[in-house]
Amino acid sequence: MQLSAPQTERRDRLERARLYLVCGAGSDGVRREDVELPDLIRSAVTGGVDIVQLREKRLGDDELTAIASAAAAMCSRLGSLLIVNDRPAVAAASGADGIHVGQDDLPPQEVRELVGPDMLVGLSTHTPAEIDAVDPSVVDYIGVGPVHETPTKPGRPAVGLELVRYAAANATVPFFAIGGLDAGNVSEVLAAGATRVCVLRAITGSGDPEAAARELCGILDATRTPETEG
Repeated sequence: MQLSAPQTERRDRLERARLYLVCGAGSDGVRREDVELPDLIRSAVTGGVDIVQLREKRLGDDELTAIASAAAAMCSRLGSLLIVNDRPAVAAASGADGIHVGQDDLPPQEVRELVGPDMLVGLSTHTPAEIDAVDPSVVDYIGVGPVHETPTKPGRPAVGLELVRYAAANATVPFFAIGGLDAGNVSEVLAAGATRVCVLRAITGSGDPEAAARELCGILDATRTPETEG
């Protein structure tokens, strides 16, 4: 089946993406109270973030759609992709580039049917079996983790580097290592085979999100090889 123009562009940008940021409209662990969401997104993308995910559990669909629409427009102007967490209807209505779901959310096949063929679909994975079960005709990328325990995912045990190594050898779609990663430990997941990482507090909790993103990009760039550039 021939890909549409939006499919092709989004998947090409996904393939090139290395730094993914999760942030929220609220300040419940995914955004500092003294930093407005538009300022955070602008700073992070200027610093090198390729993908921004808007994660927000507390707002209703209408309010979140308005926020996501503004974020999608900003990300489009700045050159990043905008993903909405766990709300297919919001993702579709806001003009986002994709939707991300967890293992306990709607199954990816149902999400794909809701959002159509053009939108990216991401899925969180925590075990080898979950990585093996990914259908690349439905899911475009996966998150692998949490590598370290993190307060943004209470009760979710750390998977360590072994699952990153497994994903590097077996994942059928691009994967982002996630979970407690920052400039001080991201080299460990890169050494384990990851070429893409997803962060939260490493950027959202920084007093200078742009500088934090640049530092992470510098570490990622230092590991770039001809294989990862393609």
